[in-house]
Amino acid sequence: MKKTILTLAVALVALNVQAQRFAYVDTEYILESIPEYKTKQGQLDELSVGWQTEIETMYGTIDKLYKDFQAEQILLTEEMKRKRQDQIIEKEKEARAKQKQRFGPDGDLFRKRQEFVKPIQDKVYRAIKDVATARGYSVIFDKSGSLTMLYTDAKYDISDQILQEMGFSAKEGKDSKDSKSGTGTGTGGTRTDGGTGTEKK
Repeated sequence: MKKTILTLAVALVALNVQAQRFAYVDTEYILESIPEYKTKQGQLDELSVGWQTEIETMYGTIDKLYKDFQAEQILLTEEMKRKRQDQIIEKEKEARAKQKQRFGPDGDLFRKRQEFVKPIQDKVYRAIKDVATARGYSVIFDKSGSLTMLYTDAKYDISDQILQEMGFSAKEGKDSKDSKSGTGTGTGGTRTDGGTGTEKK
């Protein structure tokens, strides 16, 4: 009797799992297919390079001050030495503070990324939710996230459906990118909407 109940329970669990629909997306691929994202990312890169140059200039000034002090200290009085050393220490503090302001956890670059990129990411997540709700998916995984996907069948990749939901066309070369990555099974061709995901012929 116990064996029968156990068998029935296992069968019910199996049926429940089979009834659920799973799919995955590649948010990195989706974002790179959105022109606005690429534009904003380029602007962020420009800001980052400019701020890095600013900080490197500050440290270059500090290096020059230190080298000048090393070369001239034999000619300086103790009072002059202290003033020069204090000047170098103060410049170092300013440089570290600027570096933290620009690249710290809550710094300028982080805030700009939130300002530029987060609204686009939010649109992607809304589109994922809409597609999942409309097509009855129980779980959507993110291939480009921290979740390790050792094997993925490309027919469950609904990334292109998400782009279509947002009004964008699929990115050319997606199939070849997946096949090279070792996580997809696609061999090229076009995508067609199947019953359990997006299927490759």
